[in-house]
Amino acid sequence: MFKNKNIIVAFLATALILVLAACGQTDESAAKEDDTTAASQDTEVNDEENASEDQEEDEESEEEIDYGAVYKEGLDELAKEEVDFDKLISIYDEKLQPFVQNRDSDKDNLDQTITAALEAGKSGDMDPAVVKQLFDKLMQKVFFLTIRAEFAEVTEAWDDKEEVNEEIEEAEEFYELIKGTVEKRDAAYSTTLVDKIDAGFTQMEEAVTNDDSLAFQLGKQVVDKTLMKTFYLATGALPNGYATKIAANEDVNEAKVQQAEGWAFYQSLVGYLTGNSPEEAELIEQQFNLETDVKEVNPETVNLAFVRGWAQTALNEFEESEENLGKDEAVITALEGALFIDMIDSDLKRIVGEDGYSTLNEQAQSYLEAVQADEQDKALELNEQIVETLTNVVETAK
Repeated sequence: MFKNKNIIVAFLATALILVLAACGQTDESAAKEDDTTAASQDTEVNDEENASEDQEEDEESEEEIDYGAVYKEGLDELAKEEVDFDKLISIYDEKLQPFVQNRDSDKDNLDQTITAALEAGKSGDMDPAVVKQLFDKLMQKVFFLTIRAEFAEVTEAWDDKEEVNEEIEEAEEFYELIKGTVEKRDAAYSTTLVDKIDAGFTQMEEAVTNDDSLAFQLGKQVVDKTLMKTFYLATGALPNGYATKIAANEDVNEAKVQQAEGWAFYQSLVGYLTGNSPEEAELIEQQFNLETDVKEVNPETVNLAFVRGWAQTALNEFEESEENLGKDEAVITALEGALFIDMIDSDLKRIVGEDGYSTLNEQAQSYLEAVQADEQDKALELNEQIVETLTNVVETAK
């Protein structure tokens, strides 16, 4: 499958190192700025703010291009037996590159990686199958960041309901471009991710009608974290994540393609995970990095690292919620904590048992309700129980 495997591996490994090194630098700086919020929301907020500012600057030019159509045109070209890379590069440079660059932040090198992959495909140093996966999955991250940017625009323009409705509609349009990935995970894991995302958008629309900014923020979190769960199920979940597929594939070349695909999907998660659990984020990166021999990829290692990372993220959310009792932020972070518990629901059932997971999930829901009702004594008691269980999960998953 690879025309020059050594060159391919070296190229992609370099690209991964560049991107992830930038991730680490940014997350470390953000953590120093604010010890209370960096662990839970630095990556999401930074993505939203950077993308939002760029979106304002280039709003008029972006509206002239149907990015979904161009993205699909690129995928169609890459699916051909003989790919016209000159045509593909022209399409990307003229129609997608400015858009991708606007979504790049100081921790991402999406444009650099996509451009390098296209050039490697043109020169024959990279198999078109690998180029397709990198182009596809990294563009999905671009669309994911754009959804976040649209949500940030809603917050900024809350009093202008016409603009707010337009931003939500645009977010839904970009979601449609990655909905197929969500549907695939639903089919593989018998989950209801599509339904949850639809419900989140409905909640946001109703919140605008009712002028309820908190309800909008809660609906936004449902959409955002459910998309994150989608990318987790695609990469490190058992039994259908790419780590498992890589380990099970006896064809080394095909496994390398899957490793690149897993890495590209992981880019939608690495920043957030690094901000909460950097050691686990780095361990997962090492497994998907193309410098790693595919025979050394261990699905259990990847999965448990994710479990520790998301459990720690949930812990951070609940701790932040407790610190903000009586404020809207406490409600938002309480929901985020519950959503991160849901993100690893099948893993938690394996680790603490069905009853243990059911109890934890009920406690998280009861805590959210108590926080919303400003029943602080009840909330504090539930928070303590949740934190104890999640702390045990982090330790057990080592």
